[in-house]
This record gives sequence, structure tokens and C-alpha cells, in this order.
Amino acid sequence: MHPRTQAGIIGIGAMGMAMARNLHGKGFHVRVRDIRPEAEAEAISLGMTACSTPAALAQQSDLVIVVVVNAQQIDEVLFGDGGIATISDAGKCVMLCSTIAPEDTVRCAERLASHGVAMIDAPISGGPARAEAGTMSMMIAAEDELLARYRDVLDALSDKQFHISATIGDGARTKLVNNLLAGINLVAGAEALALGMKIGLDPQRLFEVICASSGHSWIFQDRMARVLKDDFSPRAFAHILTKDVSLATAMADTAQFATPLGDAALEIFRKTVENGWADLDDGAVIKTYLGN
Repeated sequence: MHPRTQAGIIGIGAMGMAMARNLHGKGFHVRVRDIRPEAEAEAISLGMTACSTPAALAQQSDLVIVVVVNAQQIDEVLFGDGGIATISDAGKCVMLCSTIAPEDTVRCAERLASHGVAMIDAPISGGPARAEAGTMSMMIAAEDELLARYRDVLDALSDKQFHISATIGDGARTKLVNNLLAGINLVAGAEALALGMKIGLDPQRLFEVICASSGHSWIFQDRMARVLKDDFSPRAFAHILTKDVSLATAMADTAQFATPLGDAALEIFRKTVENGWADLDDGAVIKTYLGN
């Protein structure tokens, strides 16, 4: 029987912390690193170990799971001062779970390979509750050997693993296609609910009808349920999905593929951010329609 994988997580925001809590609860010795002392303090209080730098975490971990916000932060974690690439011992593996452009994923994999570090391209979806429950979705691009090596961690993190291919970048491409649709569905749902409110319909009853009818989508039900309680505490920040939809439409532009619905949704997201609601839950797109 193989010894249990030593796992480390860099970036313990909403999703990263939920993943860390999940692994810790399943008996893994989890090491963490975050630029926010309060996040590390919370992890320590739960029995995890905080490391001073990404390199220090990598030295003590077999698999380093990166769940930071964007490609710039990933570059800092991997290749900056105290980054993972500064360690001398090869044989490590980085699993990128952030949503970034496919070309950035490929670039990171190539640079890591030059340092003897393998990479799994594995964006995630489903929100913090599913991440902590181990039921989030993972879109994975990696060689079979790597997936077999870290099967214990992968199975603990997700019961919905989709092995897209062995081609690094295909996980990122899949995630952007999914998030393009998620963004369109969210904006469309907010638009419909806002229209119903404008013409005098009871929003709760309209919500119930949509959730039981052909207009239903998972993201509509999840986000608008909180909107109806005037709850905009961020489970998924508005600026994050704005970034994701922007990356998706840019990917489509590169492929010379028109995305008129995606472009329209992106415009609503950008207005939401410009209106000062970037750090609210992404359900705040409805505020752009309602003006409050």
C-alpha cells in the first residue's frame, strides 16, 4: 500500500480553505500558505501547518495544490522569490486549480518542467460548500501516471473528476467554456428576475416557478436564492466571474469564434464591477439591472 500523499495548498481563500478543511478532515496532514495572516491563523487553529513560503511548503509536500486568483499570482507562487521553482529537489508535482488562460497554463507547465517539477492542469468548480464536502467538479488534463500517483488526494477532493486529456491546457479550456455558460446563465437569470420585479410579480413566487420550469439553471437557483434574502456576502466574488468570462471570450477571439451572448454577459459583469460591487457575491449582477 502506498503511503498517504503529503499535500500542500497555496491560496486558502474560500475554495482553497474548503479544500484544506476537506483533506484535513479525511486525515491528511495539510500544509498551507497564504499572503493573509488571518487565513493561515484559521488553518493553524484547525490543526494544519502553515509554511513561510511556497518553497518551504513544496519541500514538505509531494503534491502542491495552487488555488490563487490569477496568472500573476501563480507566477509569483511558482517563480517568484521563495517560489516553488527555487527548490532543488525534483520529483514534485504542482496541481493548478485556478481559472487562468490556457496559454498561461501551458507556459507554467513548461517552466516547471525545466525545474524537474510535473504539473496537473485541474481547474475546479462547484463552490466552497461542495469543495469542503469533496463533491466539487475537477476538469483534469494530465498524464495517467500522475493521476495514479496522487489518486488518494484527487479522490478525497472530488467525486466528479473529468479526465479531459493528457494535454496540458485542456483542463483550462474546459473550465473557461463552462464558466462562459455559467456567466451567461447567471446574467440571464438576473435579468429575468429583475424584469419580474419591475412588472410587479412576487419575486419569491417567480423564483419558485423558474426553479421548477424550463428557465431553471443551477447557478440561477444558487445565486438568486441568496439575492432574495438580500444576501450578497461573497461565496464567489463578482470580480472573479468577470475575469473568467473575459478569459473565455478572449479564448474564443483567438479561435475566431463569435460569442455574442458571452460578450453581452461580460458587459453586465463589467458594469457590476464598475458600480462598486466587485467584492460582493456574483449574484450582485442583479443590482446592475435594479440600480441599487
